[in-house]
Amino acid sequence: MFNWLLRLSTALAEAPAAADAAADAATDPALQEPNSIAMLLTTMLPMVLIVAVFYFMMIRPQRKKDKKVKEMLNNLKAGDRICTIGGIYGTIQGFRDDNVVLSVGEKDMPMVIARWAVRNVEAVTIENDGEVLA
Repeated sequence: MFNWLLRLSTALAEAPAAADAAADAATDPALQEPNSIAMLLTTMLPMVLIVAVFYFMMIRPQRKKDKKVKEMLNNLKAGDRICTIGGIYGTIQGFRDDNVVLSVGEKDMPMVIARWAVRNVEAVTIENDGEVLA
């Protein structure tokens, strides 16, 4: 209850000391306020550094990865052996709009998937009439 009274009395007691310090600062150039540009830089520099770190550590690598994935999806062609994001391996038979027609399994069952569902193109080598992933 008397907390506000304590704060008021403390503020009143410190007021003359603050006025004396302000008068000393006005006469002594070493105690004057620093340059406003320097204060702005010291305030903003950590924020700028944080943004730069986020850009170079998170955003830029993700953009590079997205660019490689987009390039891979644009370069798909019939006959490519692919793996989907669901883990299904198949060979591309053809394309329909934004879909890919795969042949899957030993009996080459057709399967239609979205183009964006292709994870990667697998390197395939042929050994004794069987496919072996390289």
